[in-house]
Amino acid sequence: MRGQIKQRSKGSYTIIVDLPRDQTGKRQQQWLTIKGTKKEAEKRLAELMHQVDTGRFLKPDNKTVGQYLEQWLEDYARVNVRPRTYERYQEIVEKHLIPALGSIPLTSLQPHHVQSYYSKALVSGRRNGKGGLSAQTVHHSHRILFEALRYAVKHDILVRNVCESVDPPRPEFKQMAVTDAEGLNRLLESVGDTIYYPIFYTAAYTGLRRSELLALRWQNVDLDFLTISVTETIHVLKSGEYIFSPPKSKRGKRAIAISPSLAIVLREYKAQQTALREQSGVKLQDSDLVFSHPDGTQLHPDSITKTFHKVAKSVGLPKLRFHDLRHTHATLFLQQGVHPKIVSERLGHSSIAITLDTYSHVLPGMQTEAVKKFDEIMQAAAQGPKVVC
Repeated sequence: MRGQIKQRSKGSYTIIVDLPRDQTGKRQQQWLTIKGTKKEAEKRLAELMHQVDTGRFLKPDNKTVGQYLEQWLEDYARVNVRPRTYERYQEIVEKHLIPALGSIPLTSLQPHHVQSYYSKALVSGRRNGKGGLSAQTVHHSHRILFEALRYAVKHDILVRNVCESVDPPRPEFKQMAVTDAEGLNRLLESVGDTIYYPIFYTAAYTGLRRSELLALRWQNVDLDFLTISVTETIHVLKSGEYIFSPPKSKRGKRAIAISPSLAIVLREYKAQQTALREQSGVKLQDSDLVFSHPDGTQLHPDSITKTFHKVAKSVGLPKLRFHDLRHTHATLFLQQGVHPKIVSERLGHSSIAITLDTYSHVLPGMQTEAVKKFDEIMQAAAQGPKVVC
């Protein structure tokens, strides 16, 4: 017998696998305990025997899933992902993955453990006990666990990634909120005499992300040639530290054209900023942030978001978020017949496919107009003068 199964108790089985003899010729065996059905134990035995036959078998150690995830965060995630991304990984691992799966021996982790966790998390996954986690959060947990186990396989800690056999929940599609040109003008007029007018106006007229706007420096704004160059983003860590970093994708680093009206707004704003600095005996530098406190220090992203919510609600746009200025900018462009490729370049999407997927709700109307124009062209051609030979 190269392998056998013994039932320990109801729902618990011991798998015994014969391994190649050691250098002295002594017989070796590996004993593993499996929780589940006999069919699952038989499947696991077959997997282990195949690993032995192909030379991929690894002797299990006593490391748990929780211990491994903590080590993975330190050894891999901390040095390979952005600080804000690391914080999110750490939060998911510590708040959700370790409490649910952390006590399981790493080499004993099975697809049904993970699938069961996802099902329970959707129903009662919140730490306060009041309901389940969103499908988006559970899907994010799956992505992190998948990445961590893939790292383990790559470094011969595991022989397979059990997440490949798991079906995570699909995040619900949320229709974005946008406003029309009239609503956008109403919103901008409501902040016309405040310090928020320049940044709201710039967001609406460029489609830049909040992190890109708050990292923008005057040296990246060309008011003569009407361009803005996006070279950095800014994020705030939980510690309160501000982190500047390049955009995530190559296309995120880009130059976009700006309208004459935006150039006028920014010229006036720069003049005001220059005057305020001179009153303090400080000269405005090209390297200074465009949108900042009067003393040049960074604005907190949350302060922009909270103010925007209040303003939007006051003008009858309660569901509009600051990020929706970006969506509104793109939607208005597409509705005017601007090619999606141009919109994609302005937004800094890594591919035009993302733009098309994100703004697919706008495309049906564009197709209708295109069909009408095609009809008009064909009818005009049919009614044209006929050449008689």
